[in-house]
Amino acid sequence: MHPDPFARIRHAHLEHLTRRHFLTKCSTGLGAMWLAQFAGRAWGTPGSLAKDPSSPLAPALPQFPAKAKRVIFLHMAGAPSQHELFDYKPELQKLHGRECPQEYLEGKQFAFIQGVPKMLGPQFPFARHGQSGAWLSDRLPHFSRVVDDVCFVKSMHTDQFNHGPAQLLVHTGTQNLGSPSLGAWATYGLGSDNQNLPGFVVLTSGGKNPDAGKSVWGAGYLPSVYQGVQCRSQGEPVLYLSDPAGIDRR
Repeated sequence: MHPDPFARIRHAHLEHLTRRHFLTKCSTGLGAMWLAQFAGRAWGTPGSLAKDPSSPLAPALPQFPAKAKRVIFLHMAGAPSQHELFDYKPELQKLHGRECPQEYLEGKQFAFIQGVPKMLGPQFPFARHGQSGAWLSDRLPHFSRVVDDVCFVKSMHTDQFNHGPAQLLVHTGTQNLGSPSLGAWATYGLGSDNQNLPGFVVLTSGGKNPDAGKSVWGAGYLPSVYQGVQCRSQGEPVLYLSDPAGIDRR
């Protein structure tokens, strides 16, 4: 065997290493490890779809390119019928007061409706407004001034006409209970910028929950950490954070 000609050099180098030099090199390595971990928390890891069980709300890059970083969804339940506002139905106006044509009833089941109902047409006059010629009822005189700056989407329709199932359909994509809400999916996909506060909060008004209940901000079959946390204006701001009366934590 031939002796290693560099063994003596390496040994001499190790003899001159000081404790300070060792700690300096180690601290640099630990700093790099911390930076990599922090960068992964702050910006996500490209191409990584796996969730860290110890930090389910950590920010993550979406699977597809997207501009959205945060989501604010306003659900304003309760309004006059669109047939009285901006969805003009001239044929319905012609059928006002008549019995519903049989072709509209065949194969359908309508809750709260028995026999042959009568048609109810618009109760207010409609007219065209703006350069676009959009139809509006006379109930929206101020809105008619900005009608050219508004996008009307009339291509969507649904067969859910009761409030509860219809709200579930809007928020979860199905009229049945048990599916994640929009907020739960957004939190699951994007995570949160902080790790000490909820990634998804809910504000309600009027002292009343939606007809579909708290399922409209629920996590469904996703882990419960992705469900919305309701912030209240009366009583406890957030439920179940305070100890019950007469009970302490000892």
